[in-house]
Amino acid sequence: MLTFNEAQLMAWVSPLLWPFLRVLAMFTAAPIFSMRAIPVRIKVALAFLVAVCAQAVLPAQPVVAMDSSAAWGAIVQQVGVGLAIGFAVRLVFIAIELAGEVIGLQMGLNYASFFDPASNAQRGALTGFYSNIALLLFVVVNGHLMVLMAALQSFQAFPVDGNFLQAVRQMRLHDLGAGIFSSALWMALPLVALLMFVNLAMGIISRVAPQTNIYAVGFPVTITVGLLGITATLPMLEQPLMALLQQSIDLFLAP
Repeated sequence: MLTFNEAQLMAWVSPLLWPFLRVLAMFTAAPIFSMRAIPVRIKVALAFLVAVCAQAVLPAQPVVAMDSSAAWGAIVQQVGVGLAIGFAVRLVFIAIELAGEVIGLQMGLNYASFFDPASNAQRGALTGFYSNIALLLFVVVNGHLMVLMAALQSFQAFPVDGNFLQAVRQMRLHDLGAGIFSSALWMALPLVALLMFVNLAMGIISRVAPQTNIYAVGFPVTITVGLLGITATLPMLEQPLMALLQQSIDLFLAP
């Protein structure tokens, strides 16, 4: 009759448990993986499949007894690091959405807002458009595979030791947040400058010809010029998306 003790069971389970928890936590926050259209069972099964397939490249995982306080610290660390990876990638999409919000504000299209069930908030038309374009680019450039590789390679920079506060201090997510918002303003700057020039021209026309109904002329002109500017600058969105994505993923790679 075969018998097993707790140490043997944990030695078998540990190589799968810690990667499974980290990847599953990442799935709850990362773009695409966290979509409500994906059932929870599919997410759990995919996280387990990733943990099994990644055994060949992962370092040896420590064996932690589940009835000890160190086990709870290790669980919190895996969930925290996984959520941080998903949140860092989510910040990239927030930057692009912020750029769309600023552009929509300058064009006057923020009046065309709608309720987004995915975020449970009101979103402008251009914000949703830029978000969908970023999501498509994310898939095209294999961003989902980059996120999975970051989750697996994070075991080199953040090994399973239960020290979650040390991991948070090493990530420095606040630096990424500052860079994200500055990048969003840089992405929106060409169209903001173009629309500011159009508004300045409309102001000059209203002073030269006061009888002109500037509101009836200004809105169509602003929207037309803004759409032409979006058409011209949209093909260049891939470069800042890749730069921001690489910057966010580098936080979780071993130096």
